Amino acid sequence: MPRFDSGALFARLLDRECGGHCSIALGEDGEQRYLDRSMVLETRLRSSDGEARLIDFFTRPGGKGPRIVRILDCVGGSIEPRVCVAPRFDYGSVAPWLRGGDGVWAAIGGDDGLLIRSGLDFEFEGRHRLVCSAALKEGDRAVLEIGYRRPVELDSLDGFEPLDRAACEEDLDAAIEWWQEWASCIDAEVTDGFPAVSRSALTLKALSYEPTGAIAAAATTSLPEARNLSGERNWDYRYSWVRDSALTVRSLAELGCDRDADDFRSFIERSAAGNAKDLQILFGVGGERRLGEQELDGLEGWRGAKPIRVGNQASTQLQLDAFGHLVDQSWRWHRRGNSPDHDYWLFVAELVDAAIEHWQERDRGIWEWRGEPRHFVHSKALTWAAMDRGIRLGEDCGKEIPDRWRRAREEVRAAIEKRGYDEEREIFVMDFDHTDLDAALLRLPVVGFLEWDDERMLRTTEAIRDGLELGGLLRRYDADDGMPEEGAFLACSFWLATCLARQGREEEARAAFDAAEAIASPLGLFSEEYDPDQGRMLGNFPLALTHLSHVEAAVALAGKAVAEP
Repeated sequence: MPRFDSGALFARLLDRECGGHCSIALGEDGEQRYLDRSMVLETRLRSSDGEARLIDFFTRPGGKGPRIVRILDCVGGSIEPRVCVAPRFDYGSVAPWLRGGDGVWAAIGGDDGLLIRSGLDFEFEGRHRLVCSAALKEGDRAVLEIGYRRPVELDSLDGFEPLDRAACEEDLDAAIEWWQEWASCIDAEVTDGFPAVSRSALTLKALSYEPTGAIAAAATTSLPEARNLSGERNWDYRYSWVRDSALTVRSLAELGCDRDADDFRSFIERSAAGNAKDLQILFGVGGERRLGEQELDGLEGWRGAKPIRVGNQASTQLQLDAFGHLVDQSWRWHRRGNSPDHDYWLFVAELVDAAIEHWQERDRGIWEWRGEPRHFVHSKALTWAAMDRGIRLGEDCGKEIPDRWRRAREEVRAAIEKRGYDEEREIFVMDFDHTDLDAALLRLPVVGFLEWDDERMLRTTEAIRDGLELGGLLRRYDADDGMPEEGAFLACSFWLATCLARQGREEEARAAFDAAEAIASPLGLFSEEYDPDQGRMLGNFPLALTHLSHVEAAVALAGKAVAEP
């Protein structure tokens, strides 16, 4: 806390001993679920003598700042849970100064601070953790609240009242009401046939940063993508990617939840200072531009996978698809009745000009290629989309469209159809200089470059399905990127389901969809990748790109009309 990309304070996922944790232990864990249409988590805990229900939630946005509330109810017999609060600031590197008593404690270290309040009778275990063994009988309730505070606010604890349990119960009701009110927008036409899609929509909303409108690509860093857990494919995804965020708000809008689209549009315009030349492909969730990548020592990593990375050097990459995603979003925002004002039209026009200026350059592409840049076909198609949507938007708004925009649009199409197409196999390929397969080409109809049933697209779909299959799912590509082998990329399997559904191949589409959906955790959350041989998730979690692709595929399978590009 207080943000997705802040230094972790409970990072046991990356180091069980040193990462920090807040644990409530009782016998064996039972089932977990989210309370209906919310992100409030319920866990059942059992011992030989009794049973408990644990409720975990973040308080709703605003108010007193970010707080975690944990409510433990004894619902049968008697229980003696062991509760431990052991924060470790700055990714486990700072053991906090803990002090306090009589229901109010403070944890301070560096520029981080926590206010801990509870009716539980905590004791100090050493200098850096609070512990207690509570005795609860049926009907008893224990409450723990952990709130973020700046250290200067915690110089004295005299002004802090003990925990108000009734207020926490009101916070719980308010959190449930807040989530359910947001979820009321979700289109039942889709979720009646695909109930798990509601959880994906809620997860996407949970990855949004309310103060700015940014959307994080994932909630974690450094969970390995490599099947051998080597760690070379360990990245930090706790930032706002233009591509992932634009696709998130598009998928939510297709479900009827379009209230977040304008927040993200404004975030990007602010972060780029209203200037396309200052656009990055990702920003900090507050709009920060400098996200230099560094490796941290001292944490063992998930199952030993190192390094632990903070920051992401992809922020300095050229990824041409960002232009297309932003102009396409502006076009769709306009189609929902929101015409751009003069300043925003200038921003869009600059995006189109930038796409025209750079489209002939090699870039890193959607997969953030860390080898030598390439002429990726997907990237070129998104520059085409930037020009196409810019022309349409301008025409709809009565703007004068430069002839060079139309000429460039045709030049890009001609280049892709000539240099990005394998005449022998009659399919589109990864880039102008190689004939590798790339699952990102399943997106060509999504951006309107091809019709879904174009013969070239039908053949490309089949080639990707046959050539990239891994355990009934899809890999991203078959190019040699010089890195350890990764798992199946779950979003690609949902893209395949979308493509097949839009091509009228419903039975095949449903099979691809079901295979990917089956990889969700018991709570309905998706990782980035999956190793079918080991039966384990890989990559950061939960991943926005997987969840938004799940939504998109369900919308296609539900038979909803294709949103006009």
